[in-house]
Amino acid sequence: MQFKEKGFDIIRQAIPKDLATFCYNYLRIRKQVCDSLMKSKYISPFNYDWGWYADIQAPNTFSLYGDIAMETLLIMLKDKMESTTNLKLIENYAYARLYKNKDVLKRHKDRFSCEISTTLYLGGEKWPIYLSPYENVGIPEDQGGVKGVTFNSNVKGIRIDLEIGDMLLYRGNILEHWRNEFEGEECAQVFLHYNDENTPGALENKYDKRPHIGLPDWFKGKEIKEIQ
Repeated sequence: MQFKEKGFDIIRQAIPKDLATFCYNYLRIRKQVCDSLMKSKYISPFNYDWGWYADIQAPNTFSLYGDIAMETLLIMLKDKMESTTNLKLIENYAYARLYKNKDVLKRHKDRFSCEISTTLYLGGEKWPIYLSPYENVGIPEDQGGVKGVTFNSNVKGIRIDLEIGDMLLYRGNILEHWRNEFEGEECAQVFLHYNDENTPGALENKYDKRPHIGLPDWFKGKEIKEIQ
């Protein structure tokens, strides 16, 4: 019941390493396609559909909202999420990033759609994430804490180290989370976001207010209509 007590938990090997590697290479190809389309001026730098570089949390870093492959993971991992959190969850959206050297993820909390969040490590070089602690979290592993979790007094947060295929679950709209400057060259993460079905407003917020999974950001609040 760690998630209930501490607001986070880890699922080791949430997906097999070969599937994580497939998703990592897929994102690298998506970035290459996006870059080529932008360079050729087929799409705007602010186009959301192919990926973009204007995310204020990670400026000039390739980010991707609502991708069909990533949102297949959102659906596929829902059962594991529910089993670990002991909550009935509603899928909202997936968001992937290919972080680059010297990127920093500033300390922040997320919006309502990210009430129950994950970060799933897909590939590239390791990059720890930090969480602000609930009361009584940050217990060292040799004192009964979670494997791979250490308390770092310098940043006053809980350091989480993941292997490829591992997934961190956390209350994204409650726990502050951040990453210090990335010293590697590339790191692929996908964030999967859910709501607790019992949270007021969760049902109305399903799929991040899109008609269904896999649609781009600009479909929020819209209906699917046939062309007359």
